[in-house]
Amino acid sequence: MSDDSQDPPYWTLISVLFSTQPLTPSLAMTLHQKAYELYERGDSVGQVAGDLISGRVHNLRKDVQLGGIAGPAFEAEIDTERGSGVVRFLLTRQGLELMQARPPESRPRVKPPLLN
Repeated sequence: MSDDSQDPPYWTLISVLFSTQPLTPSLAMTLHQKAYELYERGDSVGQVAGDLISGRVHNLRKDVQLGGIAGPAFEAEIDTERGSGVVRFLLTRQGLELMQARPPESRPRVKPPLLN
């Protein structure tokens, strides 16, 4: 049986247009979470931080379309264990609809970074 509380796979939430760093599922979800927060609030820039990432996500405030995939565009400047990089991506319309259909407390969340 399907569990409705299960998080959707990251590839339904974001589509990467360009990346100088390989994206793991957790990195993709971290970028998605920050971009979605920026999108909902209408903010321009947000910080991301975690065990293996730090950087900034910029809301480019424009929609882009690549074939049949469309949505608001973002750019992230990140530092990971593999070095610095840039990721350009969009939040998919399908992903936005999935997120908006859920109550805020059930939306996917990335675990906060460990504090030393």
